[in-house]
Amino acid sequence: MFDRRKMLLWAATTAAIPALCAAAPARAEDAVKIGLILPMTGGQASTGKQIDNAIKLYMQQKGDTVAGKKIEIILKDDAAMPDNTKRLAQELIVNDKVSFIAGFGVTPAALAAAPLATQAKIPEVVMAAGTSIITERSPYIVRTSFTLAQSSTIIGDWAAKNGIKKVATLTSDYAPGNDALNFFKQHFTAGGGEIVEEVKVPLANPDFAPFLQRMKDSKPDAMFVFVPAGQGGNFMKQYAERGLDKSGIKVIGPGDVMDDDLLNNMGDAALGAVTAHLYSAAHPSQMNKDFVAAYKKAFGNRPGFMAVSGYDGIHLIYEALKKTNGNTDGDKLIEAMKGMAWESPRGPISIDPETRDIVQNIYIRKVEKVDGELYNVEFETFNAVKDSGKTKK
Repeated sequence: MFDRRKMLLWAATTAAIPALCAAAPARAEDAVKIGLILPMTGGQASTGKQIDNAIKLYMQQKGDTVAGKKIEIILKDDAAMPDNTKRLAQELIVNDKVSFIAGFGVTPAALAAAPLATQAKIPEVVMAAGTSIITERSPYIVRTSFTLAQSSTIIGDWAAKNGIKKVATLTSDYAPGNDALNFFKQHFTAGGGEIVEEVKVPLANPDFAPFLQRMKDSKPDAMFVFVPAGQGGNFMKQYAERGLDKSGIKVIGPGDVMDDDLLNNMGDAALGAVTAHLYSAAHPSQMNKDFVAAYKKAFGNRPGFMAVSGYDGIHLIYEALKKTNGNTDGDKLIEAMKGMAWESPRGPISIDPETRDIVQNIYIRKVEKVDGELYNVEFETFNAVKDSGKTKK
């Protein structure tokens, strides 16, 4: 009797297996998985948190279903370590069967994932890293953040035209820092400016103090500074401790150093800093006012440029899926993304169909106090700026 019952149970179970297997692909097909690889810990954690928050906000506002498909985010923390990024991207592609990989807080992370995106033929949506070469490393990479060339060329021209003759430069010693330095130098010196001191600081856990003393000793009119988002607060703290804010040496640069996410905690030492950048929480459009209000309500602080890059990154994914009617073929999705244009909280943006890189306004901003808080107040706009880094090789 026992054996007969076992056999009947086994027969019933095995009979059900084909039905379960047949049903499984349909359920899997109803979900689109996005592997989100971000630095949620370590020195770049503010970048990861902003992007993660912005994606959550977008999905709260727009829903989690597109073209009949449920959107599922699988968040992984790579701590901005490219070895971690590569391993996590591989796991997401092979084990989790994601249709997109996205995020990438620093350039080495974006580059580490590029060959995997190519091999798997799935889009890699870069929402943070800013070196020009990134989109050239895979035909499946699309970027919604920025490049350092976009902002560094513009602040170089502005400085030369606005009475700044001598500049000392301080940049993080990795690819984006080199991009920022090189493009600034080209434009500033072409306008008659002189670089009087040039220092590069380690990317990981930098102590700015000894470098800041060299800046002060070189007696420049201004310091050109590039440090990645998340390090600006520590830089400005040491800048004030060394008395540079009282020395008359202005801070200029791309906007990473004056990230809205950290700006309010920098104190009055940040007042007067002039930067060129893609976004300010003080951008005066109604769309941005609504975005800032919703982000503050949800997360208790204001969004920075990494948040808006994440918000636009998930928007790009949603709109591409709408255009393909939910088809997750990588080539179809990339084609859908090329040339896409929309209004963002930062202003009008588009994806260059040739380079798959972002085209956007760059704003020159000055740190001012507004209603008792520090903001990057925009005072000049450069429209539809493409990445110049790819045309100068």
